[in-house]
Amino acid sequence: MKTSKNKLLILSFGVLMMLISTDLVNAQRMRAGSRGAARPATTRQAPSRNMSRHTTTRQTRPTRNTSRPSNFNRASNSSNRNTLNGGSNRVTQKRNTNSKVSNIKSNNGNRTGNNNGNRVGNTNNVGNRVNIDNSRNVNVNVNNRNNVNIRNNNVRNYRPYRPPYRPYPRPPYVWGGFGFSWFRPYYYHPYRPYYWGPVWHPWGFLVATLAVTAIVVSVDDQDYNYDEGVFYVETDDGYVVVEAPQGATVKVIPKESKEVEVSPTINNYYYGGTFYEKSDGGYTVVPPPAGATVDALPEGGEEVKVGDQTYVKIGDTYYMPVQEDGKDLYEIVQVEEVEE
Repeated sequence: MKTSKNKLLILSFGVLMMLISTDLVNAQRMRAGSRGAARPATTRQAPSRNMSRHTTTRQTRPTRNTSRPSNFNRASNSSNRNTLNGGSNRVTQKRNTNSKVSNIKSNNGNRTGNNNGNRVGNTNNVGNRVNIDNSRNVNVNVNNRNNVNIRNNNVRNYRPYRPPYRPYPRPPYVWGGFGFSWFRPYYYHPYRPYYWGPVWHPWGFLVATLAVTAIVVSVDDQDYNYDEGVFYVETDDGYVVVEAPQGATVKVIPKESKEVEVSPTINNYYYGGTFYEKSDGGYTVVPPPAGATVDALPEGGEEVKVGDQTYVKIGDTYYMPVQEDGKDLYEIVQVEEVEE
């Protein structure tokens, strides 16, 4: 009897354990199923994270692009920076080509520029009929410390030309209150400055030092330095090329100088835009002889209109393009103020 009770007790315990085991297994399965069901939810959330990233990228790109116009604005303001020859100011101060003949005999017009070893700067405006007189006294500013008069029409008895030895065959051509006289037929050809070699420089050119062959020439209490057909004035920064002062006498002129017929008995010598006359002391700088012709003009001239004709103006002297024996030349024109 006692043995039967023990067996029944053991059997009941075994059934209870089986039931408990079954519950545990089901619980584990349910937990496992719940974890497995959560994974798809995580997978579904992944696109939302990716989409947020793309959204962030699209928002930042326009921000970077919108910064570019600010850079452009800074670039546009760069013209205000100081540069050689005034930077952009040099561009805005372009030469005006108004067209009335001004008073050629006056010395009021100015052509001024900031020169740091190059050429001369800006020119003046003249009237409103023909741009024919815009380079009177020319001052070149060297590093804002020196004003050097590179035009020498303040020399005593300065003349832009000498009258011809014979009369003109026709009355002068009157334009803008001035009479223009010449001998040869007008024949236009473009102005192309002639190159006289590396030792020659145009007015306003600045050099640091001079060759040992340079000499000092005094005219009207002004000292000039002369070397190889070029006249200089000393400044704090070097030597500036100036117009040859009329009346200056030198012993030697460049061997490339050409003879120019002034009259049947007189010849001058021409080099680099300067005319010399043989004298006892050597060669003296003289005004250009009206009516004479030259085959080359220096750098620094400008083409100007006089009626229907185009001249080349260098300093105060006017050269009319002509042609002789098929060769392009320039005749020095006589210009006088007349009453209309």
